[in-house]
Amino acid sequence: MAVNKRNSGTKARANAKSTPATDAGTKKKKARTTGYISDLDCYLFGAGTHYDIYQKLGAHPRTYKGKDGIYFAVWAPHAREVHLVGDFNGWNPEANPMVKIPDSGIWEYFNAGMKVGELYKFAITTESGKILYKADPFAFSAEYRPGTASVTADIEGFNWTDSDWVTKRTAQDVQKLPMSIYELHLGSWRKKNREEKDGFYTYSEAAHELAAYVKEMGYTHVELMGIAEHPFDGSWGYQVTGYFAPTSRYGSPKDFMYFVNYLHRAGIGVILDWVPAHFPKDAHGLADFDGQPLFEYADPRKGEHPDWGTKVFDYGKNEVKDFLISNALYWVEQYHVDGLRVDAVASMLYLDYGRQEGQWVPNKDGGNQNLEAIEFFKHLNTVVQGRNHGALVIAEESTAWPKVTTHPEQDGLGFTFKWNMGWMHDFLEYMKLDPYFRKYNHHRMTFGLTYFTSENYILVLSHDEVVHLKCSMINKMPGLGEDKFANLKAGYTFMMGHPGKKLLFMGQDFGQLHEWDEKVSLDWYLADQDDHKDLQDYVKDLLHLYKKYPALYRQDNDWNGFQWINANDADRSIFSFLRRDETGKKNLLFIINFTPVERPDYRVGVPKRGKYTLLLDSTHGAYKASEAPGFSSAKGECDGQPYSFSYPLPAYGTAIFRF
Repeated sequence: MAVNKRNSGTKARANAKSTPATDAGTKKKKARTTGYISDLDCYLFGAGTHYDIYQKLGAHPRTYKGKDGIYFAVWAPHAREVHLVGDFNGWNPEANPMVKIPDSGIWEYFNAGMKVGELYKFAITTESGKILYKADPFAFSAEYRPGTASVTADIEGFNWTDSDWVTKRTAQDVQKLPMSIYELHLGSWRKKNREEKDGFYTYSEAAHELAAYVKEMGYTHVELMGIAEHPFDGSWGYQVTGYFAPTSRYGSPKDFMYFVNYLHRAGIGVILDWVPAHFPKDAHGLADFDGQPLFEYADPRKGEHPDWGTKVFDYGKNEVKDFLISNALYWVEQYHVDGLRVDAVASMLYLDYGRQEGQWVPNKDGGNQNLEAIEFFKHLNTVVQGRNHGALVIAEESTAWPKVTTHPEQDGLGFTFKWNMGWMHDFLEYMKLDPYFRKYNHHRMTFGLTYFTSENYILVLSHDEVVHLKCSMINKMPGLGEDKFANLKAGYTFMMGHPGKKLLFMGQDFGQLHEWDEKVSLDWYLADQDDHKDLQDYVKDLLHLYKKYPALYRQDNDWNGFQWINANDADRSIFSFLRRDETGKKNLLFIINFTPVERPDYRVGVPKRGKYTLLLDSTHGAYKASEAPGFSSAKGECDGQPYSFSYPLPAYGTAIFRF
């Protein structure tokens, strides 16, 4: 009798009419393994170094003994029995027993005649005799929510046409390249006017419109939230049940390959959010997978996040490390993604993260550092970037943990970049202030320049800053109407000039009014209204200027690339500074006024005699080359510089000069 695959399985067991469990067990003892998983596979998996284990575990179209079908393998070392269930056998938990490969904890089964696109789960009989219906941890595809089954899929044979992009990426030094990231949640970026799947864009539909928008605006990369399969929309994809499955909300695995390939052909990089920090307790997921803690730490003081209600991966277990590292490689190598942004790194590094006294266990040295997670990161980053030169691994790390972006050979964690959460916090606290009070908080904008060389940073204004009563970016700004937009222009100009790569969340570039809500689309109609359109055009000009001038990105963590002209003009809340590349040519001068007070008599100090060409200001945006005003410096000390020129600085005025 067929039953709902999302049920506990009790009904299925009661109605099963196949061979009793004892007979099934006898059959399994007589059954032979296929040999598809070798002794070497088992050894490497147990050692935590089988970086392609997803090619063996999971579900794979195969031909065995002359018959086509699907080969299944699952790691469940504590299970008494494992059976394959699905539509093909009416979800009968006794009909298709799997065979245990000796001394490995792995169970396998070849199901002749099974096709791609069929639903399945593993019915795991625990040591206590309870049956758990689990989705496949290595499944390449998953059923559309609220269904929780895995889906057989074939990820081979996609016609990739992005070789030029990948070759170029491999040959370049990413630290010396411009990087302006457009972070988005695909399900709420835009929606179609159709009932099917809540109006979600498909991967292919999104690829075309997103590539056009991102390219026009001048972003270099997109960063996608929540692509790995997850059951609850409200988790935004940060509580994953299908680590190897692109979410079926937007299409199939090959649809997602099309998405990445299309963006690469358009010259746009693709970064995925990746969540090795924790996973949810959903019954079909990884939690207590074979009746006991398997993927998570057994001790709940290490294995659970009290605040989040989730499980923590056991970074000391080789098979778990292999699961995660092979998953990272899977996205980079099978889907050609350009990088992974690792979520909640701090929660992995600190044993007492989000825990009270008595809720955590010190390490062997008595400290609060998770030594196993530290080694995991070093291992992960060495392998991922070693096998894929130019691939990014980005840390969302919110503390002052040292050497996050230093190579493991120098005792660093080995990440390519780190999100600069400290800068983000200081920047937003300053920007939210009434301009009158900014002079008392001038240090918030200068403090980031005291440590910008300590890591390879990305300056971020992410989704986390525009949710849960935090206000949208435009509504964080003080004042009314035009003042809000003028403030935000000034803030974005400061961000673009500050050393570090850049990230903006969707909607921030045109002044989305309401906080981000994953259930609804952005209000794109706003981009047709004058103030919003003007802001969007200004951000576009900033992004294209950023890509055009190497001074803004080639020396992002080098004092040779940045120089204050005046960091101490607190009373007027004006900042002026220079950006340079290694050549010393096409240097840029930034002037930003964070008050509504005009300064018609403003004079700025500069290091050399000559012409200073105005490239962009808050009134006109970017100037055409033939129309750009020029200002000549004259000898005379100002701001500690030997030369200076006067420039009438408007209220909330911004100006970028080339010299």
